Formats: sequence, structure tokens, C-alpha cells
Amino acid sequence: MKKHVLSSLGLFLLLLSVINHSYAEDGYRLWLRYDQVQDPAKLKAYRQAIQEVVVPGNSPTLSVAQQELKMGLSGLLGKPVPVSQKPSQRNTLVAGTPASSALIKDLGLGDKLKTVGDEGYLLLTANKKGKKYTVIAANTDIGVLYGSYHFLRLLQTQQDISKLSLASAPKTKHRVLNHWDNLDRTVERGYAGFSLWDWHKLPTYIDQRYIDYARANASIGINGTVLTNVNANALVLTEEYLKKVKALADAFRPYGLKVYLTARFSAPIEIGGLETADPLDPKVQAWWKKKSDEIYSYIPDFGGFLVKANSEGQPGPQNYGRSHADGANMLADAVAPHGGIVMWRAFVYSNEEPEDRAKQAYNEFKPLDGQFRDNVMVQVKNGAIDFQPREPFHPLFGAMPKTPIMMEFQITQEYLGQATNLVYLAPMWEEVLDEDTYAEGEGSTVAKVIDGTLNGHRLTGMAGVANIGTDRNWTGHQFGQANWYAFGRMAWNPYLSSEEIAEEWIKMTFSNQEELVEKLEDMMLNSHETLVNYMTPLGLHHIMGWSHHYGPGPWIKDKHRADWTSVYYHRADEKGIGFDRTKTGSNAVAQYFPPVAEKYGNVEKTPEKYLLWFHHLPWDYKVKSGRTLWDEMALRYQGGVDSVRQMQQTWNALEGKIDPERFKHVQTFLEIQEQEAEWWRDAVLLYFQTFSKRPLPEGVEKPEHTLEYYMQLDPKFVPGI
Repeated sequence: MKKHVLSSLGLFLLLLSVINHSYAEDGYRLWLRYDQVQDPAKLKAYRQAIQEVVVPGNSPTLSVAQQELKMGLSGLLGKPVPVSQKPSQRNTLVAGTPASSALIKDLGLGDKLKTVGDEGYLLLTANKKGKKYTVIAANTDIGVLYGSYHFLRLLQTQQDISKLSLASAPKTKHRVLNHWDNLDRTVERGYAGFSLWDWHKLPTYIDQRYIDYARANASIGINGTVLTNVNANALVLTEEYLKKVKALADAFRPYGLKVYLTARFSAPIEIGGLETADPLDPKVQAWWKKKSDEIYSYIPDFGGFLVKANSEGQPGPQNYGRSHADGANMLADAVAPHGGIVMWRAFVYSNEEPEDRAKQAYNEFKPLDGQFRDNVMVQVKNGAIDFQPREPFHPLFGAMPKTPIMMEFQITQEYLGQATNLVYLAPMWEEVLDEDTYAEGEGSTVAKVIDGTLNGHRLTGMAGVANIGTDRNWTGHQFGQANWYAFGRMAWNPYLSSEEIAEEWIKMTFSNQEELVEKLEDMMLNSHETLVNYMTPLGLHHIMGWSHHYGPGPWIKDKHRADWTSVYYHRADEKGIGFDRTKTGSNAVAQYFPPVAEKYGNVEKTPEKYLLWFHHLPWDYKVKSGRTLWDEMALRYQGGVDSVRQMQQTWNALEGKIDPERFKHVQTFLEIQEQEAEWWRDAVLLYFQTFSKRPLPEGVEKPEHTLEYYMQLDPKFVPGI
């Protein structure tokens, strides 16, 4: 295993060594770019501070850390940096644990190291016997690796490293990517090519891309990956596939990346030969225990199961009259002896249920609080509907104090223009994490629910539905990489700002040049609001195309499920528009704690960004701008289009400051985004105009086509369905 890792990293180092500006820049390197620092003063200071690298020890993870530091520093400093097992130079970088490094042990960092736990680290400047050391210290090897990436990030972003004194530790324990990858290599809601996992060539062939995937995740602190779709296929639990999963787990292990699998609830029937999957049946319980033992025999550090049950046609415990707790606890008991966990998704709703879809998850899970095993987390989407461009926070956050709640964000842009739209998602996630649930009084933010501090939970986590595929740039859109990066950084620390993360990513991915950073950061930070304006302003939601969710479709109705139609959500008529979730409607506001319920239940107090989410209002309702609701909506749609055009102008002005390949890529995608924004504006306003009977206000461009034209469009080749 060790030899394999070293040879893979050696290959990567060789590849980096031959990259120069005569080669096309395709985005493959992500944010792990170790090109020479361009600021002469910074470069000189870094070269003086780091004259050699010492990483004692030879574990697979420490070997990875050593090679990463050697590769990174040699590139950033523009010259080879020697690596040794013992310090010999005056200014040395030393990375390790008290167990692996005599120097770190002698520094007496015990008390400080206690504060960073198993995965955290210290970055320090120390003096010992007249020599100056830059120290990366941790309690574990993986902490050393995480600290090494942080140190390299400091150089990539040209920070001062002369007097280091910082500590960092993850605020959530399980930081996990959810791959909605199918065994045939298609990816549900995947917009960047096919699945990375080449099951046909596994277990024998370990693609270099697997190693680079693990490197990228380790660099931002992601420590888990669910390889398979939540709409699960039981075959992945068979011996043939477990051998392949083991090969991936072995490749990922040095990077601290654990493997998880989705468990199809009906697997005991489909691959086990049983007649039932009832979680209270002893034979079913025994089958899952035996299956878990088999998995751990291949993968001793297997993370556990992610489960989607009794949702959108997936089998589950309710098929047998049992609860979600019954199903989750059965699986939890099976993996508990091995230290595994179960992540049980709360994304449940039923077309037969007359309740507002936004209420159903709360109704099903709130009564189960305190009934789950200690190794179960309930995984809750950020909002109650389905990864909409903007949603109020899910009422389950704070509502289950006895149960660890795991956040589920969607990195892939299913409802946000997919991979052709530039949308930086960190502001949306930050908006949700900062919301106050009032579960334990004022200050009970969603972030405090997720990191466990609100209710004293030690089992914590954040999941992100991955946007990664076989495209050379990994994420389809070059700026889609920023969302993968931001998820990792926010999973490590939910209190980081979207501005801070954007600035890091820009400097690591494009340039430290001040003007360029400022312009790109402005584009990124405004991009989410821009998309909301040209898709679903003022609290509108779920009005996109049928099934593929691409493009506008507010007219969708008469499908086999009411809650899969647009008219179910916008409820437009000649009187007005919006979903009444107050006491006079579905009363979904009552699922929030009183201060939040009062805010959302009162139209005067409801933030305008959620106005039509909670209220059905007349077309002539006066909003805060003094305009009518209709005029405000129309101008928001036009504003979204105008903002995309401003993004184009900003980007085009950077020609020559960004490599031509990536410049052209983003330029072309922004042209597509402008076309799609115009499509959304024209189609949606023409449709709602049939109800409002009002003219478009001054400043809104006239639609290019008729409503009938837009309604007859049938986009083909939409990926990721």
C-alpha cells in the first residue's frame, strides 16, 4: 500500500514538473496549484524560512504528508526543497506528532495538542537551541496531513508565516460527500460527466484520478465518501462489488477518507433470498449483521450506511408498519460492533399524504426524537422541499434535541442552473447556518445544531451531494470547483464566512493579484442572489422543468403526483400568487419555534426573500420598495438578467489576466447563462401575466417569443436525470 501511494504521488510530482504555460490549462489541478509565488518579497521570505522539510516516520499518511510538502514547497518556492528525517538546516519545517518527531515531543505541546483532538493540528513558529523551526504538530498522522495542507494554503494565498501561532480542529466529526453515482456509471443529478468509479476495471486497476480525488478531499478536510446513489442498488453489497469497494478504500485510506455505502432496505430480499425486510424480524436482523461483518472483513474502517427509505418509491420500514427509528436502529446495531454509523435521511414525503409537503418530514421524525441508537444521525436537507435556489431553514433543525442532526447540502446544482450557471453556493449555505432556530432561546443557530454544541451531541456531521464527475475539470463548470471547496471548508468550520472562503479559493485557483481577486470575489458573492432573481424571486419555488429540472416550467400540472408539479407550489390565480403556510393555510409556520413562527406567519415581518413561500398575496400587494408585487417580481427577473450581463462584463475585462483556456471556458458558459436567464424571465413572466392581467413595468425587456413557444420547448440531452 505504501509503495503504491508513493509511486502515485511521485507520478503526480513528475506531471507537475512538466506543466508550464505552453500546456493547455484544463482545470484538473483544482485549487492544489503549487506554481511559484510571484511576489518577490514573499518568495524571498518563504525561501529563507523553509530550507528543508523534515517529516519523521514512514506511515502511509505521513509519507503522503512528506511528499505533498515536498511537491508543494518545491513548486511554490521555485526550487527543490530537500527532505530528510532529521533537521540539519537553520530554518526547517518539521511536521509530525509527539510520537513520530523527537523535536515536537521536546517542544512540550501536550496541553495545546489536547485542544485540537484527533484530526486537528497546530501551526507554530518555534526556536530551539538557536535554530528556528516552522512546526506542523498534531496528535495523529491525519492531523499532520491536514495541517500540511493548511500550511501550503498559507503560502498559496501569500500569508505571513514568520510568527505562526494557530490551532485548528474540525467542528463536525463526519464531513462526507454523497455521490449519487449508479453502478452503470451514470450520475443522478450529475452534470460533470460520468461516475469516477470504474467498476469494470476495479479492483485491479487504481486510476490515478482516485488518488487525486482523495488528495483534493483531504486538502479541505473531507473525511468520508458515500460511493453510491441514495436511490440504492443492492448489488453493491454483494461480494463481487465489495472487493472493488475495498480497493477504493485502500487507495483513500492514507488521506483519511473513509468509504460509506448506501443500503437498499430491501436488500435481504433482493440479494439475500429472504421473504421479508421487516426490521423487527430476527432473520432480517441476522442477515444485516452478517452482511456488516462481511463488509468489515474487507474494509476494517468502513464508515457505515447512508439510507433513503420510504421516500420517492424507495423501500423502507414503513412497508412493514415499522418506524424510521426501527429501520435505522436495526442497521445501527449491525455496524455498531465495528464502530460504524448510520445516516438516515429525513427526506420523506408521500403523495397520498394530504399535508403540505413542507410539513411531512417534521411530522414523521419529530415524534421519534430520542428513539434512535447512539450511532444514528438523521440527515436533514437545508430546507423542507428539495434543494431549491432559496429555502427557509428546515424546521427539524432544533426540533429533535435528543437526536444528532446531520446537515445535507447539495453541491451539484440540480435546481440552480446545473453546470452551465456560475453560482457560488457558500452564501446560501451561510444564510442557512446563521439562521436562529430559537430552540434553546436566542442564539440557537442552525450551525450550533449541526456542530452539536446546542444539545451536547458528540456525533456530528455535514453531508454534501457531490458535483464531481469524469470531466477533466471535475465539476463541469470551472467555478463549480469553488462549491466543492466551500463545502469542505464549511464542514470543517460552519462559522467561516463565504467571503473568506471565496478569497482563499480565488487565490489558490487563479491569482493573488489584488484587482483580479476583488473582481472575481464580487462576481461569486453576488452570483447566488443573481440566480434567485432570474429563477425564483420573492420566495417562489419549484417552478422548474418537469423531471430534469432544467429551465422554467411554472405551467406544469396534472402529473401523477401533485407535489411534483409547479402549480402545487406557486398557486397563482387571478387574485394573487404564493403558498399560504400561515394559520389560514397549511400552518407550516407552526413547526418552527414561536419567535420564528411569529416572524414567518406575519406578512409584515416575513423577509421578502421568503414572502411567497409563506403567503398568498394579491398582485397589487405593496412591497417594501413601494411597488406592487407584480411589478417587483418582474423587475427582480430583469435584475437577474442584468446581473448576469454585469458578470460577463467583469469577466471579459479580465482577458489576458487569466489563462486563455479557462478564460474561454467561463466566457462561453456565461453566454449560456445569459440565454438561460432571459429564457427564465420571459417564460415565467408571460405565464404569470395570464393571471395578473398586468403589463410589464418600465425597465423590463419585452419577451422574444410567445408563451406558447416557451411551453412547447422540450429540452433534450439534459444530463443527470
